[in-house]
Amino acid sequence: MERQKSIMERQKSMESGLLRKSLSIRERKHPNDDGYLETGLSSKRHKEVKKHHNEDGECCVTTSVCLITFIVVTGSFCVGCGTGYSSVAQHGIVSDLSLSVAEYSMFGSIMTLGGLIGAVFSGKISDVLGRKRTMFLCEAFCATGWLCIALAKDALWLDCGRFLLGIGVGIFSYVIPVYIAEIAPKHVRGSFVFANQLMQNFGLSLFFIIGNFISWRFLSIVGMVPCVLHVVGLFFIPESPRWLAKFGRDKECRASLQHLRGHDVDISQEANAIKDTMDFSQQSGETGFVELFQRRYVFPLIIGVGLMLLQQLSGSAGVIYYASSLYERGGFPSAIGTSVMATIMVPKAMIGTIIVDKMGRRTLLMASCAGMGLFALLLSVSYSLQSFGILPELTPLFTFISVLGYIISYALGMGGLPWIIMSEIFPMNVKVSAGTLVTVTNWACGWIITFTFNLLMQWNASGTFLIFSSVSAVSIVFIYFIVPETKGRSLEEIQTLLSNSVH
Repeated sequence: MERQKSIMERQKSMESGLLRKSLSIRERKHPNDDGYLETGLSSKRHKEVKKHHNEDGECCVTTSVCLITFIVVTGSFCVGCGTGYSSVAQHGIVSDLSLSVAEYSMFGSIMTLGGLIGAVFSGKISDVLGRKRTMFLCEAFCATGWLCIALAKDALWLDCGRFLLGIGVGIFSYVIPVYIAEIAPKHVRGSFVFANQLMQNFGLSLFFIIGNFISWRFLSIVGMVPCVLHVVGLFFIPESPRWLAKFGRDKECRASLQHLRGHDVDISQEANAIKDTMDFSQQSGETGFVELFQRRYVFPLIIGVGLMLLQQLSGSAGVIYYASSLYERGGFPSAIGTSVMATIMVPKAMIGTIIVDKMGRRTLLMASCAGMGLFALLLSVSYSLQSFGILPELTPLFTFISVLGYIISYALGMGGLPWIIMSEIFPMNVKVSAGTLVTVTNWACGWIITFTFNLLMQWNASGTFLIFSSVSAVSIVFIYFIVPETKGRSLEEIQTLLSNSVH
């Protein structure tokens, strides 16, 4: 009992120290003004180092970290290609292989089932292999999946290929935002992690456009190209410094951090903060699923799981996977609808990337949910008017505006921000179990939505989108009262503050 009490006191002492340190850093205009006194650097050296920080004392964004992030989010581009494939390939696959609605629904949704399987093991794999080698493994699954689809002669091979693709995508959905969050400077971390969503939109847009002009088999071969390019690029990026620190590889951690921040930058303060957090995590011990539900982790867990549930239950996966059929149901040409949607999605996501660290996570999330709810309600009204034969000439226009507005609103915030917040709120000792649970929640709900979407549309199209609109309204309330603002804070500061909020 005395030993447990001693450990608890040490943990609280360390938490308080980290909290005071993070708050004092935020209060200073220049966080490194007295850093040279602690690290032993001369005043002259301190002045040389200081020029590599902005006026708020944050480390500058280097060319290296930008290029590394670009290489990493090439994997997100692969995710976007896989997501957009089922929408534009639907007509060709159904015609060539004579698939029923149920069979194609299985093909469309089985990627999310594969994603669920990948998500179950994503945290553990990335913890054992490291972030970099995990991305190599993801591309092996994705490339094999695309090849199976390209050579498929029946529904079985299609489903196997889509399932393997889903496993790779499911692991990607965890490891990419986590890796970027662990390497990016805190004042631009939101924008850098949001690049994950931006590149997904690039892949989605590319397939929405070229899918109208090439066959579904050739389109799957095109999907293999970014996989190969990503594998080549991965040879040139460092391992995550926080992952290296977790396993006691301090020398490699500092080398990786120096490479990311620039060779003339003093990394002592950041490296020491990472080491302090890792020491605290090791004292707490690796947390399994049972220990994850301790009081100290409840608040971040509610935030992570809640955002993923609401993201999927708002119908986002169904709308993106079956956008073409939604346009056709409303009487609007699907080729025009998907092409226009693809053209607008990327600029909209770029706006989100730029403003996420200016507006903040909360504001952008609520604006995104408001847009999704409004356009889902408009689509519900449109399908309702169509069923009653009222204003039939306006139904195609309403359908086009609704689907386009919904997906743009989704891309603006709700698509990427839950993953950003997930990568920020969990300490290293629970990141594996908590991140896995959050990612599994996302993919499990995604599979339910994509599998039942066509069946729900056959039941009542108007009622389906009325439900989605209601979920978006609930999301706004949840974000307003539960989700904290994390912009401008270091990962260590966010995690310490969340941990102290339940004490």
